[in-house]
Amino acid sequence: MQSRQIVIGAAVLLTHFMPLNAHAVGQTAALYTVGEQPRVADSAGLALTLEQAIELALSTSPELRSIAQNVAIAEGDRVQAGLVPNPEFSILREGMQKSTRTQTIQVSQALELGGKRGARINLADQDRELAVGDVGVGRAELRADVTAAYLEALTAQEHVSLAQASLDLARKATGAAGRRVAAGKISPLEQTRSSVAEAGVRLELSQAIAEASMSKRRLAALWGSTQLLEQSLVMPDMDLTAIPSMEELQARLEKSPQMQRARMQIVREEAQVKLERATRIPDLTVSVGNKKDNELNRSQTVVGISVPLPLFNRNQGNMLSALRRVDKAKAQAEVEHLRLTQALMDAYQRAQVAQEQIGSMRNEILPSAQSAFEAAVTGFELGKFGFLDVLDAQRTLFQNRAQYLRALSDRYRSIADLQRYVAVENGNGISPTLRNTK
Repeated sequence: MQSRQIVIGAAVLLTHFMPLNAHAVGQTAALYTVGEQPRVADSAGLALTLEQAIELALSTSPELRSIAQNVAIAEGDRVQAGLVPNPEFSILREGMQKSTRTQTIQVSQALELGGKRGARINLADQDRELAVGDVGVGRAELRADVTAAYLEALTAQEHVSLAQASLDLARKATGAAGRRVAAGKISPLEQTRSSVAEAGVRLELSQAIAEASMSKRRLAALWGSTQLLEQSLVMPDMDLTAIPSMEELQARLEKSPQMQRARMQIVREEAQVKLERATRIPDLTVSVGNKKDNELNRSQTVVGISVPLPLFNRNQGNMLSALRRVDKAKAQAEVEHLRLTQALMDAYQRAQVAQEQIGSMRNEILPSAQSAFEAAVTGFELGKFGFLDVLDAQRTLFQNRAQYLRALSDRYRSIADLQRYVAVENGNGISPTLRNTK
């Protein structure tokens, strides 16, 4: 009777962490999809949601802040590009004796011809747009990185919960085995096996705690923190059926930050070509001054014009290089499109495979593992199985739960990768399929 109470108590403990029938398995699976939060530690409402983690990283990330500085740098270049050349003031004195020397004072001003200043300004504007494009790419990359790191840390946190539940049940198994050995109902070997199993579960818990700490530290590093993240994490509300078709995703690819940035690079190089073409036209320098002759005691106005003769240097080398850079930018845009398409297809396929795994786990594996555990408990109550058989069935169920969590994490990270490339977001910059439940 005492052993039966122990088994029932262990089963009650186990039900705190997992479903007890196929219907309950479906309810637990729904716990990690839409509408509810998973059962994770949330002390005093200090849980960190995925949306909060993304907003925190976007506002405080040192890497993103460094990228954003390029915009300010480009704005300074834009100011400099719009300035005209400074005038030159010169004094020329001929002769050393005061009575015979002459002195010329003049001011020279270079006049840019061929639209050089406008071409310079246009190039600076394109450099600024390119810097803004880099910020867009950086934000998309950071958002996906935070999502992946968050889900990795969340999975590790769930593994800690599963390992802790497994350890609690293993301790009860060891205690039950010890009492049955003392009563002479089972061999001492059973107690030894139970103790070894408990030690193994304890090691798994230590490893799970260490992995959870490292995962949270990597997550916090994305917003520039070196402290261990103490807050618990909650499963985001992600619609598993919200992935569009591959054709629609490829159509959205043209609006991705990466492709926009690649096209900006082409426009920038074309602006460089215009500047180099304008540079081929020589500038005109106008001089105005006064020449004073002490010997003749008279002054003369000096007016001059100078212009370089483009006999040898017509900027042909820079012009050729600029044209080749345009060709290179176009080729790089094609390469980037191919790379993004391949990455998009890979992420889409990973999401589909993960969805199949989730469906299989929900409909077949988890219910079967739950049934096996219930059968092991019933058999132990009837004296047909040992308690280690119950523990093995419980460990199998926990392993399947862990595999289910990994499949969910793979699915969600695949969605994050898709959003890295197709930039599907709402007005707040957060994808509607990546929002936490409140």
